[in-house]
Amino acid sequence: MDNTQAKSYLLNKVEAIEYFPFGSDVSVFKVKHKMFATLALGKGNEKGTNGKMAGYYCINLKCEPIEAIMLRDIFSAVIPGYHMNKAQWNTVVLDGSIPQGEIERMIDNSYKLVVSKMAKKDQASLL
Repeated sequence: MDNTQAKSYLLNKVEAIEYFPFGSDVSVFKVKHKMFATLALGKGNEKGTNGKMAGYYCINLKCEPIEAIMLRDIFSAVIPGYHMNKAQWNTVVLDGSIPQGEIERMIDNSYKLVVSKMAKKDQASLL
C-alpha cells in the first residue's frame, strides 16, 4: 500500500475528513472531530525510530495496547507511535513489507476504536 492508496482508504471511512493542523506535510484524519490516523513522509531523523521512517510514508494508527505490542513483534515496519501515546498508537511504515489487507485491517480497527469511545448518538450516525 502506498501513500495515495492509504489516503484514499482513510478518506473512504464514514464522515472521515483530512486536515493539516501541523503543517502541509502531515495529514490528520478525523471522524467527528476525533483523530484516528495521521499520514506523513518520514525524514529519517525522527527520534527513537532508528531511521526506519526515512523516505517512506508512515501512518499513525490507534490500537488496543496488547494488539499494538503483538503487531510490533510480527512486523518490523510497525513501531511505537511516533509523537503519540506509545501504548495506544502504532506507526506503520509503508515500505511494502506489510500486506495491503493487513494495513486496511489496522486502519479499520483504529477507526472503530475511536468511534467506540464516542457518545451513542454519534456512534449511531456512523454505523
